[in-house]
Amino acid sequence: MTVRWPVVIIGAAATLLLSVGSLVLIGISSGGIGSPAGGSVVNCAPPSLTGQVVHLTAMNMGRGNVNGMMGGAGAMSLRADRSTVSSGKVSFLVTNVGTVSHELIVLPLTGSALAGSRAIGGDSRVDESTSLGEASASCAEGSGEGILPGASGWVTLTLAPGRYELLCNLPGHYAAGMYTQLTVR
Repeated sequence: MTVRWPVVIIGAAATLLLSVGSLVLIGISSGGIGSPAGGSVVNCAPPSLTGQVVHLTAMNMGRGNVNGMMGGAGAMSLRADRSTVSSGKVSFLVTNVGTVSHELIVLPLTGSALAGSRAIGGDSRVDESTSLGEASASCAEGSGEGILPGASGWVTLTLAPGRYELLCNLPGHYAAGMYTQLTVR
């Protein structure tokens, strides 16, 4: 008779679910899930993305708290590996290398508006009612509760020629510098 018994090990270095004959990695963190301590919480690989792929890196410097508000933390940024793509299908792959959750919102830029010039509301966010799509789910496509530290999220959109602002709209993140511009030709 084979006895199978689960053992759960929870520690600062790893959270593991162990059973006889199998090992499943749930998450790796140096500070615990949701921790601002700087460890990777989730590692995931996106599926094969279609169209042109824009790789974005979401990062913050300094410390943040668990709910993602900055509270005196350092600067933030959202960096794209390219600033121009052709019109048509475009996939955005966002990797969070920071210590708090981030997201990507795609908004059109009209007229002579510049990235980073949107009005910030009382909720420390910009109006995203004209959003064309977002990547805010950890290890998944589309919307969610935010991309956790160490994780990636993605979205595929069909974009017409024009200028677009790519931004993180979690409270305080846009004001801290999390935006960039993409031109579609």
